[in-house]
Amino acid sequence: MLRNVAVLALPDVAVFELGVLCELFGYDRTAEGLPGYDFAVCSVDGGPVTTHAGFDVAVRHDLSRLEEADLVAIGPYGYREHEVPPEVLAALRRAHERGAWVMSVCTGAFALGAAGLLDGRRCTTHWLHTARLAERHPAARIDPDVLYVQDGKVLTSAGTAASVDAGLHLVRQEHGTTVATMLARRMVVPPHREGGQAQYIETPLQSIQCETLQPVLTLVLSSLDHPHTVETMADLAHMAPRTFARRFRNETGATPHDWLTNQRLLLARRLLEDSDLGVDAIAVRAGFGSAATLRHHFAQRLSTTPQAYRGTFRSQPV
Repeated sequence: MLRNVAVLALPDVAVFELGVLCELFGYDRTAEGLPGYDFAVCSVDGGPVTTHAGFDVAVRHDLSRLEEADLVAIGPYGYREHEVPPEVLAALRRAHERGAWVMSVCTGAFALGAAGLLDGRRCTTHWLHTARLAERHPAARIDPDVLYVQDGKVLTSAGTAASVDAGLHLVRQEHGTTVATMLARRMVVPPHREGGQAQYIETPLQSIQCETLQPVLTLVLSSLDHPHTVETMADLAHMAPRTFARRFRNETGATPHDWLTNQRLLLARRLLEDSDLGVDAIAVRAGFGSAATLRHHFAQRLSTTPQAYRGTFRSQPV
């Protein structure tokens, strides 16, 4: 049973995510029938820690506090500017080896990666940082699209609100659904979002910078409601379809079909966020033809539905 929690704050720690960990595990709610934890925020030397917001956090515990914790959690920190000290990496490895939970929020995953705890494991971080995490730790099995991932007793999450979801998932694992739901109600947040739900990655309709295909792709972007195919795009480029597909992949890094589907999804997302059009009309405007096809691609690539997506970003129903 989870009883003892240590949160490690590294330099330039992110205030919101540090606060989420403190809210989840450091607030005494035993009078309300919820579990209580022996909780501490720690730093490398037990001294103050800088935050990304420009002020310091006073900390009373050093790394020795991690040795007795059932959960060691790490929030986002300035991973670009600060190397994780060897004594921190050793403490993380010891925690994992003795069976403690090890949890990272957002860029806290870089500390787990540096300790070797992500090698061969599924993991995630905020989508802005997944490419760099993969570059630094090629043995990690990074899923850039999900809110959080549990692999054994290593739990990694994306940023900001996903830290709440990951923390509630851990509470649910340790204390059951009833306790997690009570805690979520107390925090006024949804009691459960599946870790596999997609992060809402902001990828705007691109300004194409291609060596030879830019005019064709610009035209396609301006007419996504038309029935474009590899063959029709190849015809616009005055190329054979196979030649066009090969040139397209060389210049954009994607297949024509994947690129076109992604651009249509991006347009559909914008229309769901910014317009009052119904799902059927959006499906036509984005070039999917039918609401059923639009729902299929939303489920396949975003792990949600158009209605749920709009509900996340707008108050009015579809």
